This record gives sequence, structure tokens and C-alpha cells, in this order.
Amino acid sequence: MPDSDVAKVLGPLESEVMKAVWADRAPVTVRDVLDALNRGRKPELAYTTVMTVMARLAEKGVLRRTRQGRGYVYEAEVSDAAAIAVHNLVRDFGDTVVAQLVEEARANPRLLRRLERLLAEKP
Repeated sequence: MPDSDVAKVLGPLESEVMKAVWADRAPVTVRDVLDALNRGRKPELAYTTVMTVMARLAEKGVLRRTRQGRGYVYEAEVSDAAAIAVHNLVRDFGDTVVAQLVEEARANPRLLRRLERLLAEKP
């Protein structure tokens, strides 16, 4: 997925976090993501910075977090930047935007199928 696609719907650090979560394909901890983000990075990010970003992504419904011991593990709730964009539109504008998207997508069956898949994903 191109970096620009994710950056269009999330901030720069949120985008990096999501790419690390998607790359792992398994539940991850803050430490897992921190280690992935800090590889070759100077200065390194602080644990609390990544923890805060991941907590905010969970509040937005982009990540799902589950308590494990004293901390959390995180999983992606959405599969890509397009799913995040649709999720954000529905969250912010509700049924009106969905109806408009479906109306426009009817002229393009491929686009309509993609929209249906995105809407079917967990919020």
C-alpha cells in the first residue's frame, strides 16, 4: 500500500503505526510496534508516544485492543487506508454519505463491490 494512501486518512505517526500493525498480521503489543518503528530511526520514539498513538487509534475504531496481563494487545480493525477512509466517513457523516457513495458506485460495479467489502469490515 502506498505511503500516501495511508497518510491521506491518518497522521504521519498514525500511518507508521498502522503499517507496522498490518505488517505483523498478528496481535501486537506497544513494544512490538515501538521496536519496528525504531529500527534505524534517530532519534528513537518513546514508548509512551507509541502507546498514546495506539490508544487513540483504538478510540477511533481503527485498532482493537484487548487486555492481556497488565497491558493490551492490538489488532487492526480495518484492512487498509480505503477502509479507514470509509470508516471515518461513516463515523463522521453517517448514513447520508453512505447513500451518496452507493449511488455513485452503482455506475461502476467494481467500485460498488469494493465499497460493500469496506463497509462489511468491523468498524
